[in-house]
Amino acid sequence: MVRIIGNIQPEDDYTHELGPEPNFNESVYFNFFDPVQNRGGFVRIGNRANEGYAEMTVIVWNPDGSAYFNYKKPEITHNDAWNAGGLSIEILTPAEKVRTRYEGSALFMIDPMQMQDPGQAFKNNPRETLVIDLEHEAVGPLYGHVGEPGDGNEFARSHTEQHMKVQGHLTLGAGDPIAFSGWGLRDHSWGPRFWQATPSYRWLTGNFGDDLGMVITTNGEGVGRGLFQQGDALVRIESAQITTDYRPDSLFHAGLLVDCTLEDGSHRQITGQVMGYIPLRNRRGGQNTHVGEGMTRYTLDDGRVGYGLSEYLTQPPDAT
Repeated sequence: MVRIIGNIQPEDDYTHELGPEPNFNESVYFNFFDPVQNRGGFVRIGNRANEGYAEMTVIVWNPDGSAYFNYKKPEITHNDAWNAGGLSIEILTPAEKVRTRYEGSALFMIDPMQMQDPGQAFKNNPRETLVIDLEHEAVGPLYGHVGEPGDGNEFARSHTEQHMKVQGHLTLGAGDPIAFSGWGLRDHSWGPRFWQATPSYRWLTGNFGDDLGMVITTNGEGVGRGLFQQGDALVRIESAQITTDYRPDSLFHAGLLVDCTLEDGSHRQITGQVMGYIPLRNRRGGQNTHVGEGMTRYTLDDGRVGYGLSEYLTQPPDAT
């Protein structure tokens, strides 16, 4: 049985009663990376039923940095399930196993940097078939918290995360299904959400095998904390400092170095190389939030290599 850490229950894996907030969001996110193929991506769906739509994002990076990408805002009227825009999420065993499936089209971009101008990217790149059919099975504890109304959290009042082993198939364009085997992280948030309500942050997730994963969250200056998942245990990273290499004259990260101090006072260092990148954004009320997503290869100071995601969210005035 999977260990649970925090004031959460296995049943929290399912959707919750729709809240009264106009911007109530219930979202699930799954990233997945195959270290043998150097291929990976993520799927995300956020129900915003009080606003009448869901946010649906899928991306798969290829080893050469090209990518299949789609974003939709399909209409929804309830929060009973995650099933919109071609993406469906099925809870097979609460707190332990989930199936994600996307079947539809996606933009195929040889250079995903074209998403700096989404209108032109969608106009100038072809659409191809994309099928993602994956099963995510827990390799570590489910951990998180359930917040209370009025706590001031307008981004992720209630939130869970878990490191996962991932198996399944991808169908890219007109090709045959490709077997997929790797690892990833999932998260689940519910409560009010405006993307503009959170300060700038850097969020790193990585998996090095069934026995070892990591999550690091910092502010926009790269100062924060995190944890290592070591089997069924979570080891706190009491302080983390990210030093980032950016592409020239841009917000687009290309590499990073993390200095970590663990709860026992020991130190670890992690380097990251971005293997595939896409610049995304969220606009609301005239404010432009930049979200840079990078498929990242991580190397620990002992030489162990893993894969994951580096997400850099930057708010104005820096997100110009």
